[in-house]
Amino acid sequence: MNAMNVRRRHISGIAVTAAAALGLGTLSACSGDSAAAGNTDKFDVVASFYPMAFLAERIGGDHVNVSSLTEPGQEPHDLELSTKQRAQLEETDAALFLKGLQPAVDEAIGQSGVKTKIDAATLTSLEEHGAEAGGHDHEGEHAHEEEHAGEEHAGEEHAEEEHGHDHSHEAGGKDPHIWLDPVKYAEVAEGVGKAFEKADPDHAADYKKNTEALVKKLGELNTKFETGLKDTDTKVFITTHAAFGYLAERYGLTEEAISGLSPESEPSAARVKELEKMAKADGVSTIFYETLVSDKTAKTVAKDANLKTDVLDPLEGITDKSRGDDYFQVMEANLKALQTALGAK
Repeated sequence: MNAMNVRRRHISGIAVTAAAALGLGTLSACSGDSAAAGNTDKFDVVASFYPMAFLAERIGGDHVNVSSLTEPGQEPHDLELSTKQRAQLEETDAALFLKGLQPAVDEAIGQSGVKTKIDAATLTSLEEHGAEAGGHDHEGEHAHEEEHAGEEHAGEEHAEEEHGHDHSHEAGGKDPHIWLDPVKYAEVAEGVGKAFEKADPDHAADYKKNTEALVKKLGELNTKFETGLKDTDTKVFITTHAAFGYLAERYGLTEEAISGLSPESEPSAARVKELEKMAKADGVSTIFYETLVSDKTAKTVAKDANLKTDVLDPLEGITDKSRGDDYFQVMEANLKALQTALGAK
């Protein structure tokens, strides 16, 4: 008898909560505020991972409620979404993501009914950084530059072949790491700003103002990198994660990745030998690893080749291990690390 009462009370409790939820739903829908369609009365934005969330927060300011699908410290590339996260996508006003980086996110957003879908990959131009990922013969700077010039015209076959080892998170061999180039990131910021203005016109003036401020700050960061890396002993840096192709291209550097674009792949013994030879030839002092993935590979290769290790952060998430609390601080730490490793004057 007692158990029966408990069960009945439990059921009626659920019913009351459901009714309350429905009541709230109708209330907010009647208020006529476009932003109330989500689960808060602000403009709700679900971002795929940190670089997208950062843009949404900076551009949205007080008018947005931003949540990220990738937890701090979680490797974004192999993210799987929970049922709760999928439900959240149905309730949000906008989803901001970077197609080609997280297959599970691309699929979930594609299938969701979210009204405003903002794909950062469409807001700037993505490129292929095939040669960096594959082991190419390294005959000093000059050969690399020539090879780089020819890269654009090398055609799809070449790109496919270079990227054969890892299609897990690349849209047709395109490198998704655009946020590590402040100029491309600023282009994305401008597109996100326009999308916010359109989706939440009541606050368009603020979105515009915030976007302009962010773009200006990214312009200043670009200048710092330009001047800071102009005069260095070497232009080559070695990293465990081939995330810095855009950054390298922007500032006239050469990124050599121990493995390809996937942080998990183990380098071959031949590749390690090649990197040792190259480090000697190019005056490379340091192997960079990142914070979110194990530094085992970097430390092993560095020990074998008698090199130092340091962190170059691909900024896929901020944790308490990060060298800074936000995008700008960590990028400045990256600049310092590069200057030291490359022997900046």
